Amino acid sequence: MKKILISIMIIMMIFGSACSQNSIKTSKDTSKEAETITYKSENGPIKVPAHPKRIVALNGSTSGDIMKLGGNIVGVEKYSMANPLYKKYLKNATVVSDEDLEKIIELKPDLIIAGSTDKNLDKLSKIAPTVSYTYNKLGYLDQVIEIGKLINKKKQAQEWVNNFKKRASDAGEKIKNKIGNNSTVTILGGDNKQLYVFGSNWGRGSEILYQAMGLKMPAKVTANALKPGYYVISSEVLPQYIGDYLIYIKDSAADNSFQNTDTYKNIPAVKNNRVLEVDANKFYFNDPISLDYELDTFINYFLGNSK
Repeated sequence: MKKILISIMIIMMIFGSACSQNSIKTSKDTSKEAETITYKSENGPIKVPAHPKRIVALNGSTSGDIMKLGGNIVGVEKYSMANPLYKKYLKNATVVSDEDLEKIIELKPDLIIAGSTDKNLDKLSKIAPTVSYTYNKLGYLDQVIEIGKLINKKKQAQEWVNNFKKRASDAGEKIKNKIGNNSTVTILGGDNKQLYVFGSNWGRGSEILYQAMGLKMPAKVTANALKPGYYVISSEVLPQYIGDYLIYIKDSAADNSFQNTDTYKNIPAVKNNRVLEVDANKFYFNDPISLDYELDTFINYFLGNSK
């Protein structure tokens, strides 16, 4: 009888130990599972780190979103690296492209954010979870929220969006009260080789002026640039596209000699000193860092001391 009792006790100890081990294993598995989230990308669900530590940002239209929300970028495309506004965020980042697979591997990313037209998306996804976005598929503020979801910063993203919308709307009302509700503003980019006018969703401050502030663009710009986002024009027809105010997105390193022509000088906005020239490198994107800078620039230009 004694031997039977001892045998039962041993069996119970083994069973208890097994249960304990299973409990520990389950706990570890749950913890590991909590380290990832399932993100609903435009291409379907994908498991990504819940708190990514090393991000490679190949999509320039999202890199500023990542930086503003506190994401650590270890690799970034060249246009973002050239933006002076991003400099302090990219001190330890390396310039990479979607073709630099070996360099990206060396950076040991735990998340890659790309554009839907980037090359090697399948190969990139083998290096780290890769999420791609199509440019302008989402609204510019929706894109901020989406990046917030991806890198677990949705609350911060929503707070910034709410704050920005209020600041831009308030500024827009003051600007319209000052210059008139029917005054028009043109955003011009390019140089002697090619000039562009922009619609309401192609960066360069367009989202702020036309969407957030509700300012108007000239009829010619509306007809030709609103739907595609931008429209190529020649310097000869430039006067037809320039409104009461002109925002020139200027690359100082380019050939801007069209500004010395009589055609340009005789445009009413130019003659009336209603031209704001801004650094093209700082006005390229529509992320929170760029939008904050662009908004402050417009407020200072249109309102000055009256803000």
